[in-house]
Amino acid sequence: MRIAYLECFSGMSGDMFMGALIDAGVPPRVLEETVAALGVGARLEISRVVRSGISATKVDVWVDGEKDLPREEYWAKQNMARALSPAKANHEHGPHPHEHTHDHEHHHGQEHAAGAEISGVSAPHSHSHSRGLTEIREMISKAGISDRAKKTAIAIFENLGEAEARIHATSIEKVHFHEVGAVDAMVDIVCAAVGAEALGVDEIICSPLNVGGGTVKCAHGTFPVPAPATVALLKDAPVYSSGVQAELVTPTGAAIVKTLARRFTTFPEMTIEKSGYGAGTRDFPGHPNVVRLTVGEAASLLAAKTASETVTVLEANLDDLNPQVFGYVMDRLLEEGALDVFGMPVQMKKSRPGTLLTVLCKPEDASKFTQLIFTETTTLGVRRREEVRQTLARRWENVRTQWGEVRIKIASMNGSVTNYAPEYEDCRRIASEQHVPLKAVMQEASRAYLAKGETH
Repeated sequence: MRIAYLECFSGMSGDMFMGALIDAGVPPRVLEETVAALGVGARLEISRVVRSGISATKVDVWVDGEKDLPREEYWAKQNMARALSPAKANHEHGPHPHEHTHDHEHHHGQEHAAGAEISGVSAPHSHSHSRGLTEIREMISKAGISDRAKKTAIAIFENLGEAEARIHATSIEKVHFHEVGAVDAMVDIVCAAVGAEALGVDEIICSPLNVGGGTVKCAHGTFPVPAPATVALLKDAPVYSSGVQAELVTPTGAAIVKTLARRFTTFPEMTIEKSGYGAGTRDFPGHPNVVRLTVGEAASLLAAKTASETVTVLEANLDDLNPQVFGYVMDRLLEEGALDVFGMPVQMKKSRPGTLLTVLCKPEDASKFTQLIFTETTTLGVRRREEVRQTLARRWENVRTQWGEVRIKIASMNGSVTNYAPEYEDCRRIASEQHVPLKAVMQEASRAYLAKGETH
């Protein structure tokens, strides 16, 4: 099993994570193409920096010719402008989307998405300069990235929204993100989703998080570190403070960890393949302001433990449901995160033909899917049971065909490849765009994978 270990000894933010992804081997063009696909007028600036003796990759987001500012610099600029000319300050800083980005910046530098830092709910007069979750979902859904990355990016925003909704005692759909919806924050989150997928690992594991200390200025005032939304997002995660008086974990960083990390632990038993460092903006004396991402193969003992998992099996007999609705229900279940969904023809009482709907899901999602089945089908009962399933280690590799790149899903056991297959959606998209037979694209992708000589 291929894993990645994220070490947050100096906290976590979106820009640091992007830097670590690139430093660990994700091609810069993957993130640059992602930014272009968003179509929001942004670009990335990627550079090498040194933080307390450690060389790391730094990623900055430029929007309309402006680079994001650290939070303190932004608020100092805002306060000075308002003091000199309140009307002018409101005019200059209100109508531009990029303005929202600065409020989220913290000591790491590029991350501005702190709707999760007590700035998520807009005052009534500012709704025109913020985005709701519905608009954010639509923007991500229209981006030219994989469906998996879209789902991950939306999940990160939803986690931020849920944290804000709890803090402000409102519903998630009423939360308006001043900064989270900003262009550079959108870049941070969507690039995190795409980069995590491109990393090609089966599991991301996270260390305990150093949250820092002191206070931080937000849109609604000065708050203790960690910010309230960060605390909400890191529920059940191990955290600590090394004594650095600065905000080290931003709300967006916390949301990324909450969404991507499968578990929290100390450095896992693994064979190291490569590692990368992502830098924040600040350079603390004697404290490397970086996050480290280490990629490799899990030890066989660990792999054996994580290859076995408990899943919930939900079943319902359907004998009076429109077949077209059944297809819709399957799509809904998969979109909501079911591990697998399938139907089998069955002969029911009074010789009526019917369909057995079976859903595999995580135990914690069983109630949600049971409710969905009751809502969308005609069944009067749903059966539930727990089962243990064994899974092969899986990873993704990209291969290049004459028509474009295709992902190959690879399964392995004890280090040896047992199965591989081109990703259907990639092949289907290429076949449609290039007007070539689907089977030709799939065959070409398989040949390209075999030519790499990675089947053993």
